[in-house]
Amino acid sequence: MPFLYPSLEVCWKPLKASSRFSDTARIHRRRLNHESSHSRSLSQSSTTPALLGYNEHLNPPPEDYGRTIFSDKCALSLHAGSGGHGCISFLREKFIAAGPANGGDGGSGGNIYIQAVRGETSLHKLARRGILKAGRGKNGQGKSKGGQRGEDVLIQVPVGTVVREVSRYDPVTEESENLNLTANSASVEGDARGSWSRDKWILYPASDPSEYATAEFPVLPKPRRSNLALVQPPSPISLDLSEPMEQPILLAAGAVGGLGNPHFVTKSMVRPKFATRGESGMKLELELELKLLADVGFVGLPNAGKSTLLRALSRSRARVGDWAFTTLQPNIGTVVLDNNYGRPRLQSVDSDGERRTQFSIADIPGLVPDAHLDRGLGLGFLRHIERARVLAFVVDLSSGDSVLALKNLWKELNQFERLKDRDTNIETEHRIVSWQAFGSSVSRASPQDAEVETGTEDIMINAGSQTLAPLQMPPISSKPWFVVGTKADLPSSQENYTRLKLYLESVSAGAVALPSGKRHGWKGQLMAIPISAICGEGIEQITEWIINLLNQ
Repeated sequence: MPFLYPSLEVCWKPLKASSRFSDTARIHRRRLNHESSHSRSLSQSSTTPALLGYNEHLNPPPEDYGRTIFSDKCALSLHAGSGGHGCISFLREKFIAAGPANGGDGGSGGNIYIQAVRGETSLHKLARRGILKAGRGKNGQGKSKGGQRGEDVLIQVPVGTVVREVSRYDPVTEESENLNLTANSASVEGDARGSWSRDKWILYPASDPSEYATAEFPVLPKPRRSNLALVQPPSPISLDLSEPMEQPILLAAGAVGGLGNPHFVTKSMVRPKFATRGESGMKLELELELKLLADVGFVGLPNAGKSTLLRALSRSRARVGDWAFTTLQPNIGTVVLDNNYGRPRLQSVDSDGERRTQFSIADIPGLVPDAHLDRGLGLGFLRHIERARVLAFVVDLSSGDSVLALKNLWKELNQFERLKDRDTNIETEHRIVSWQAFGSSVSRASPQDAEVETGTEDIMINAGSQTLAPLQMPPISSKPWFVVGTKADLPSSQENYTRLKLYLESVSAGAVALPSGKRHGWKGQLMAIPISAICGEGIEQITEWIINLLNQ
C-alpha cells in the first residue's frame, strides 16, 4: 500500500512509544540500511558495473518520486487598484481662526502588468491563485499631501503564453456612457447641483448634518481616467507572448484618486467641507494558455518507458513503474547543455540567435486505442502533443510489432486532428445566420451585390459567449519527429528494431507513404534510436538528434 501511494506511508508507521527509544531505533535502522546497501553494491560491482551510476536515479525507490505540478491553461480575474479618497482639511496655524482648505488628493490605484520570462514552464502558480488584486491608493492627507500610489502587480508567465480576454468591467466607461445619455436633459442638470451622492462625495465628519440639508453641491466632476490607460492594449485583449520581454506590458491601469476640498473653493464657498471619492478599479477576466508546452514531446503507448527515459535525460523525479498509466499528467524535464563547467559538449542556437543552454522535454501520458474518442485519460493530453516543437515517438521494442505500434500512434493523432477540425466547422456554422432581405427594403436601382438582391447572403453574428475558441495550432503532421526504441537490451528486440529501421528508411526514400497519411507532412530525415533507459545506454544519441532538429 505505501508503495502505490507514497503520501500514505506516514500513516502506516507505528506509534512512538517514547522519544528516547524512537531515536535509538532510528539510528539503528539507518545503520542497518547503510550496511545492507554497501554490501549490495559490493556484490553487484563484479556483475553489473554499468548500473552503479544509474540505480538511484533510473530505478528509484518510491520515496524518490516527485509530484509534478503542471498546468498549461488557467483563468485569471484581475482587479486594478481603486483610487484613494480626497481629503477634507483646513489650515491650522497660530492666529488663524479659519484657515483655507488644504486637503490633498487621493493616490492612484495599483497597475497590473504581465511579462514573459525565461525559466517558467507552467501556469500552475497563477491557476492556484485565480484572483489577483492590485493595491488601493491611499487617501489624501492634510497640508496638501497627496496619497501614495497602490502597489502594482507583475504577472510573470512562460514564453509562449497566449493571453485572451473573456470579459471586462470598466466603471469609468460605464459612468461616462450614462452621463452622455443624460447630458441633454435639463432636469438632470438641475438635480446635479444641490444634491449629493453617497458613492461620490465625502462629507466633513466634524460638521452637523443639518448644514448639508440646504447646501448646494457643485457639479460632480466628470469621470477621470489615468494617463497610463493610453498604454493599455486595445479591447479585447489578445496577446501572443512568444519572446522573452525586457519590459512588461500594462494590462490594467489603476484608477485615479479622489479630489481634495481645495478643488471646490469658490467665491461663495471659501471653506468647502466635502471631497470626492476615488474611482473604482477595472476588472478583467483573462484566459492564459501555453502555446508551446516543451521543445520535445514524448508520444507513446502506456508502459513504453517514457518516464524512465525522461529521468535518464534529465534530473526529473517522475514516477516510474512496471505497469500502465504510471504518468497521469505531463512531466516536464530540462536537459542542460551548458552547466558552466568548461566547454559545452553540444552547442545550439535558438530562433533569436542566442546560444541555447538547455531545452525542455514533456513526458505526455500514454495513448490507448481510440484515445481520440475520449478514452483512456481523455482528449486533454492529445492537446498537449500539439504544443511540442519536436515529437519523439517512444516504442517498446520488446513487446509487439514496433511498426504497427508507430502506425497506431499516428492513427490516433490523425483522428484527433479530424475531430478538432469538425468541431471548428460546427462552431462556425452556429455563428452563421441565414438572412433574407425584404423585397421593399432592397433598391433595385443600385444593388450592391447580386446576393443582396436575391437575399441569399450570410451574416456573421457574434454570439457573445463567455467561452473562447480553442487556439489554432500548426498541424501535428508538420512537426519534426523521430522514433526512440526503448528496452533494446531485452531479448528479441534486435529483430523488431531492424524492421522499424527498414520501414523508416522506406518512408524517407518515398517508397512508402508517411504514417501520418498527409501529403504535406514533414519529410525530413527519419531516425530510429535504440536505447536502454534503465541502463543509461544510447541516450547521448537522443540529445544530439534533438539538437539537430531544433537547429533546423
